[in-house]
Amino acid sequence: MQTHFSLAQLADPNIAEANQILRNCVHCGFCTATCPTYVLRGDELDSPRGRIYLIKQMLESGKGASARVARHIDRCLSCLSCMTTCPSGVHYMHLVDHAREVIEETYERPFGERKLRDLLAWLLPRPNMFRLALIGAWLAKPFAVLAPGRLKALLSMAPSHVPAPSSVDRPQVHAAKGPRKGRVALLTGCAQKVLNPAINEATIRLLNRQSIEVVVAKGMGCCGALTHHMGRTKDSYAKAAVNVRAWTKEIEGEGLDAIIVNTSGCGTTVKDYKFIFRNDPALRKQADLVSALTRDICEFLLEIGLDKVEQRKGLAVAYHAACSLQHGQNITEAPKKLLTEAGFDVKAVREAHLCCGSAGTYNLLQPELATQLRDRKLANIELTGAAVVAAGNIGFMQQMAPGSLPVVHTVELLDWATGGPRPDALNDAGAV
Repeated sequence: MQTHFSLAQLADPNIAEANQILRNCVHCGFCTATCPTYVLRGDELDSPRGRIYLIKQMLESGKGASARVARHIDRCLSCLSCMTTCPSGVHYMHLVDHAREVIEETYERPFGERKLRDLLAWLLPRPNMFRLALIGAWLAKPFAVLAPGRLKALLSMAPSHVPAPSSVDRPQVHAAKGPRKGRVALLTGCAQKVLNPAINEATIRLLNRQSIEVVVAKGMGCCGALTHHMGRTKDSYAKAAVNVRAWTKEIEGEGLDAIIVNTSGCGTTVKDYKFIFRNDPALRKQADLVSALTRDICEFLLEIGLDKVEQRKGLAVAYHAACSLQHGQNITEAPKKLLTEAGFDVKAVREAHLCCGSAGTYNLLQPELATQLRDRKLANIELTGAAVVAAGNIGFMQQMAPGSLPVVHTVELLDWATGGPRPDALNDAGAV
């Protein structure tokens, strides 16, 4: 793609990066076939290729974003399926992230939308406040039908039960069982440990059982992904910097063999810290090291191998590859291989490349499109004939809650298969 940036514009490292990404695009249109919003709407401007044109025009003009640009970029899920499909290596993630930042800085959204975004950006990374908000939303849920638009979506997604905080998420060291074979840090997350603390509990039990010491680093917090994908770069970078410093202390102390992430959306962002801080002389080296050490939990478990697996034969599992895992991190086989080795009958889901509609805050900001994608995903899962659904992302797990099958994190099944407790979701659903 031909671009027309001035030398003054190209002096901005973000524009220079965008220019290189744009020039890699050859207009082939392969991306349209795998883009969820194009599949639903058939609108070129709601495809990666169309959005790339809009971003190019916006950046070249230097005039900021229009309502038209904001509308079509907002409809993008950042599922990154287009990056998996693209034969030219167009790094759409970095391009659209920069576009969101420009939109946030130059476009004034309607009042109600601004306030909703402000609320989500402030609330979701704060576990204690988020927990209180969920309790309030649960109380108001019976009246959701009376609520306007997006507020209705917020209330309708409130879980029927808000778990108590887990003690494992506090800063501490979880000792390995037997002689220590490795030492890792765990990103405990923000929304996940409120919505489903059992995921971190299962992760720590499983790693300790494999003789891995698990550190919950003091000072570590939200990875910054949620606000990053809302275009609030300063906020997200500040959160990321806190984590880089916290993990660097552990690396320089007793050392780390890996930084484990069990929420794939967070993992994609942490692995991208090296890009985020590429122009920061104070944090660049530390961020590079953090990104290099970061592993998805299934990625790490496949590397070290699972010991003492108790075969769980007969349970059919529909494995959903979260977008941030399969497209953002290019991890496709590790979870399925681990589940198969543990004796589960892993079922493939049709249209596995298409997003479920969760996508961070997307299902709250774009509820209509998100619901269409959710219903499509649920229908494809039902076709598998599985008894349970496994995934590596809390967003998907919440998005699939209205379905008829129990949804669990992959690590919960692996924990069960190596001596841990049966996942609560299976007990509640009466699964085999």
